[in-house]
Amino acid sequence: MAALARLLERLLWPARKEEEMEEEEEGCRSPNRPQSLLDAPRCAQRPHGGAAAAWGLRFGASAVQGWRAHMEDAHCACLELPGLPPGWAFFAVLDGHGGARAALFGARHLKGQVLEALGPEPSEPQGVCEALRRAFLSADARLRALWPRGEPGGSTAVALLVSPRFLYLAHCGDSRAVLSRAGAVAFSTEDHRPIRPRERERIHDAGGTISRRRLEGSLAVSRALGDFAYKEAPGRPPEQQLVSAEPEVTALARQAEDEFMLLASDGVWDAMSGSALAGLVASRLCLGLAPELLCAQLLDTCLCKGSLDNMTCLLVCFPGAPRPCEEAVRKEVLLDAALGHRVAELCASASEPPSLNTVFRTLASEDIPDLPPGGGLYCKATVIAEAYSQFCQASRQRCVVRTLFS
Repeated sequence: MAALARLLERLLWPARKEEEMEEEEEGCRSPNRPQSLLDAPRCAQRPHGGAAAAWGLRFGASAVQGWRAHMEDAHCACLELPGLPPGWAFFAVLDGHGGARAALFGARHLKGQVLEALGPEPSEPQGVCEALRRAFLSADARLRALWPRGEPGGSTAVALLVSPRFLYLAHCGDSRAVLSRAGAVAFSTEDHRPIRPRERERIHDAGGTISRRRLEGSLAVSRALGDFAYKEAPGRPPEQQLVSAEPEVTALARQAEDEFMLLASDGVWDAMSGSALAGLVASRLCLGLAPELLCAQLLDTCLCKGSLDNMTCLLVCFPGAPRPCEEAVRKEVLLDAALGHRVAELCASASEPPSLNTVFRTLASEDIPDLPPGGGLYCKATVIAEAYSQFCQASRQRCVVRTLFS
């Protein structure tokens, strides 16, 4: 992990400094973003997961602070919902801004608001869609009652409610979800940005402005929990304020070909597209990787590809998810061995030991077959860092031996 952190620090130093310079050129940093980036990324993760074998659901989740000074993401996962029949489950990812308070509140209480709105016998699909809408607005109202007056901050959210017949997605802001079905992206949520026509119309009707593609020149999203300073337009209901907590809700009829749903905060989507992520996830499932370990590897990949934000991903696998494949496992083992051999070769052939950054960039310039789809060499950063560390450790041991016998 330490070697990976060093690799990330060197790889992403230019991008990190560029973002800080861009913020300074704009005159000030946005109040809903961290005030600075760290000198080195915090790569520690605590992946976790679970399964409900009776209805074929598995999930994994992980989160990483990355380069940001504070961790403001949160998430929740529940494979069984009290009061509802078997086969119902709830998952959510929340991405805070201006602090973690709103995201943590959503992770703790959004599920309860959903259950209260659903009741014991929810009507599918229209009744469930309306219940999700009410739940988000109720959660926002409850948060407002608890919110310290005048304190900034809010959170985007994307939630997945699973029933035996439907997949329900509710989101506000730029946390996103993609559904993989029969080997392709079948659905993806669309971010709520101030420049979207419907969002822009609501903002202008509420007396707001859009500058530099941001609401009031500050907020990058137009829907969120919290952000109560933008919910003060007199005479307008909550869903018609400058910032609205009303979610966009979609009901998708379940199919046998449904493979997995990936929910993630915007730091993940900054680094990879939906199709690239779907391809990477499918390839890792073919290796038999547990969903939680897959999420951890995905976040490491996004860090290496340049994401500077907090990141959270939550993977929900359905019965049709790709299964382990012996040929895929064999190719992966050969790839890892080839990369380890090539790293040792590059280090041994140099008159002076090359830096880990130099080794990675050299490998990136080479044509290496069978790299993971979507992630490419970045998906193998940990393998490369470990091989480099092993070579350096062996070199030091050889130096000690030569010193002892000279």
